Amino acid sequence: MFTARFSPRVYETDAFGHINNTVVPCWFEAAREPIFRIFTPEMDLKALNIIIARIEVDYVAQIHYGHEVTVHTGIARIGNSSFVVWHEAFQRGQLVAKGSVVHVYFDFSQQKSGPLPEPLKAALKEHLRAE
Repeated sequence: MFTARFSPRVYETDAFGHINNTVVPCWFEAAREPIFRIFTPEMDLKALNIIIARIEVDYVAQIHYGHEVTVHTGIARIGNSSFVVWHEAFQRGQLVAKGSVVHVYFDFSQQKSGPLPEPLKAALKEHLRAE
């Protein structure tokens, strides 16, 4: 499991004084950087050969400005050409959001998905969440 911390910023609030719902997927993406480094340790974005097929976010509780948010991230499932990443966000010890992202291993030169290479599968398995 990976952990990332975010300090909500004033401009991330909405008209109701809560953190805007569009911010959480951005935090989740930033929290996936360690997973991206499995595919390209140097974070060469041109070498990052995965794409997003699906994003789900469940907003469990209100998120407020002024209190740090901690996001836990790991691997939920590994398939032949895709893998699912899970996220859970906490503020002041309370679960405030959770979600998942389906990434597909993608060959940009062929413009199609392909099988995940075994070394990448093995690296992802190290972060697989126990059921």
